[in-house]
Amino acid sequence: MEKNNQYLLEIVESIELKKKLISLNKEVFISIQKIFSTIKKGGKIFICGNGGSAADAQHLSAEFLIRLNPNINRRPFPVISLAMDTSTLTACSNDYGFKYIFSRNLEALACKKDLLIVISTSGNSKNIIEVLKQSKKRKIYSVALLGNKGGLAKKLSDLSIIVPDNKVARIQECHIFLGHFIFNQVEKILLS
Repeated sequence: MEKNNQYLLEIVESIELKKKLISLNKEVFISIQKIFSTIKKGGKIFICGNGGSAADAQHLSAEFLIRLNPNINRRPFPVISLAMDTSTLTACSNDYGFKYIFSRNLEALACKKDLLIVISTSGNSKNIIEVLKQSKKRKIYSVALLGNKGGLAKKLSDLSIIVPDNKVARIQECHIFLGHFIFNQVEKILLS
């Protein structure tokens, strides 16, 4: 019975946190418009994160490159994960340091008409901070999906969407929901 209670408590906790996302309405719709206009103008979307957030970044990238909705066949949209491959990641980590794994790739591949999305539960990862600095330097608009209070990334991003919680699992659940919602809306606008 005790395990069942914990299960129910965590479901309720997840639902209650998602209700708080309603307050992020303005930021979510600004991000939709920015991503749409970037793609419409021929720009690319670069996306990155660490650990589970790296998996979310790759997941969202794949859905825009390949297909988000099984009933919609459309051209691929240029959303590229900055966690390129093991060779690039390990070479950069070894030769320059782990904190440059995303910023180095952004420097090589992005231009002013592109957009950067970072995903971080803490907002304090050094490689996220460095890629945001690189985006500022190159005048590339940045959207940050963050948790807790946003960390240092909040100050460096052009637009922050902060999940108001400190539990990593709950934040990540909200980030993937937000990513799916935002990308679904962008796809609808692009195809209309």
